[in-house]
Amino acid sequence: MTTDARASILRISRMRPWEPVLWLLAFAMPLLLPNALLVNEVAIVALFAVSLDLVLGYAGIVSLGHAAFFGMGAYAAALFAKHVMPDPLVGLAFGIATATALGAVCSLTVVRGTDLTRLMVTLGVGMIMMELANKLDWLTGGADGLQGVVLGPVLGRFEFDMYGRTAAWYSLAVLLVGFVLARRLVHSPLGASFKAIRDNRLRAGAIGIPVASRIAVAYTIAAALAGASGALLAQTTGFASLDVFDFHRSADVMLILIVGGTGWLYGGVVGAIVFKLMYDVLASITPQYWTFWLGLFLVVLVQVGRDRLLRPWTWFGKRRGA
Repeated sequence: MTTDARASILRISRMRPWEPVLWLLAFAMPLLLPNALLVNEVAIVALFAVSLDLVLGYAGIVSLGHAAFFGMGAYAAALFAKHVMPDPLVGLAFGIATATALGAVCSLTVVRGTDLTRLMVTLGVGMIMMELANKLDWLTGGADGLQGVVLGPVLGRFEFDMYGRTAAWYSLAVLLVGFVLARRLVHSPLGASFKAIRDNRLRAGAIGIPVASRIAVAYTIAAALAGASGALLAQTTGFASLDVFDFHRSADVMLILIVGGTGWLYGGVVGAIVFKLMYDVLASITPQYWTFWLGLFLVVLVQVGRDRLLRPWTWFGKRRGA
């Protein structure tokens, strides 16, 4: 790679001047909002969406079983806190390592076959993990879930409070670290090879890119981030259940990327914010029919297009003031 190309990649990977302001505002939200637990949920879901965007938006791998890594991280962190030690950071590292190992194993099957094959394989992995968690009730608690997970203070100083502020800041900090690492990855030569594979797999192989190994790397890294988000959920709620492996988690994160946009890491963050806010507002207004309004919004978004929905003056074929 030439010096100019490397300098261009590094320049693109740097944060814009407005980005630190947004992150500072995000870290101020637990103090500004009466419900800091909502901030914690958004941060966890956003990290989960960023992990899926790495494989879907940048590597072009469709996955319907991404919850397998989310759930693996959740159960690993919960079991570690309950049976080994309650330190949150060590438990988080253990959850990430376990999910990474599972992602590395599953990547051996993902690199084979067509997109439809990958779709079914990823879906099957999620279903297998959920059934294993259900059958191994002596370890996971089965249908009752893994209860009694108690964590120590973060960094030995910050106790988890009943208002959820420590949990929110903890999840936001992990989200920021994961986001920065993912950003550097997608703007590196390795990330450029991911995008080349996404755009044209045959051409990428023809120019010497090892397609299979690159797909495996992308899938494994995405599994690590998904495991981190699952570990955060178990640690901040003190509970892990079969729900973390459920298909609806994989479907929800896919909808989040539809809302926020793929191939853009902030798409996962924006989609998570919009999705969680819509869920809370619609569920409070129409508890029985909130899924109808959410589905209607998604249909309009897909039919009209995200850009045209945000700029309604383009609906009639010309821009405002043109």
